[in-house]
Amino acid sequence: MAIPDENIHPTATGNAAETVAEHQAKQDLVFYSGWFCPFNQRVWITLQEKGILYQYKEVNPYKKEKHFLDINPKGLVPAIEYQGKALYESLVLCEFLEEAYPNHKPHLLPVDPFERAHVRLWIDHTSKNIIPAWHRLLQAQSVEQQDAARQELYVAQRKLAQQVKGPYFTGEEFGLVDVANAPWVARAYILTEHRGYDRAQVGDGWSEYAERLATRESISKTSSDEDKIQVIYDRYLRDEAQSEVAKALRAGRPLP
Repeated sequence: MAIPDENIHPTATGNAAETVAEHQAKQDLVFYSGWFCPFNQRVWITLQEKGILYQYKEVNPYKKEKHFLDINPKGLVPAIEYQGKALYESLVLCEFLEEAYPNHKPHLLPVDPFERAHVRLWIDHTSKNIIPAWHRLLQAQSVEQQDAARQELYVAQRKLAQQVKGPYFTGEEFGLVDVANAPWVARAYILTEHRGYDRAQVGDGWSEYAERLATRESISKTSSDEDKIQVIYDRYLRDEAQSEVAKALRAGRPLP
């Protein structure tokens, strides 16, 4: 078991803390969350965007309660309980919320089957190319490794940027491709400060698209203070993090 880092804040701060305080009442949907996790933030953004009633429960990564492990054997956030039944995995949860709350707008997936499949292709691109490159750059230690990962990230983001219809991926409506990318876009300042990342180098309108994502209300309301997030990522920058993502990258495995 990982040894707790006393410097890591145990709960959300800033705007995110205010959002947590608004969602303590008992509801049919319970959201088991880790305030610091970008995968987790995807689901939180979806809940906020669609105005779904939920009860927020913070999961201590170093001391997970038996009930949480019973409903989610992987022991990872995010997870939800919906009317007494449990689900997990961020993108699965986002699609579930879209389908379980059809009258809650915005709709994050297009109605047209072809357009819906097109969206899923670019979510897959995000999962297989953008997010792994982002984390490889974060953990890379040598200049050569950082240069290679940075270019890999630029290429992956550029391919997505070329598909953006603007202002969001499918056009006027904020959708699931935007949700899938937003947490890492909002954390890009970590890569800019420590890994020489410059989103302007992506080109093809990425800077403008990224700015729209980073400043959207649902992202702001689910984001903690940058100095608290920095403490989390310091361990990745030293390649000392023991998360499942960090270990997978070291071993050359796909992200969990």
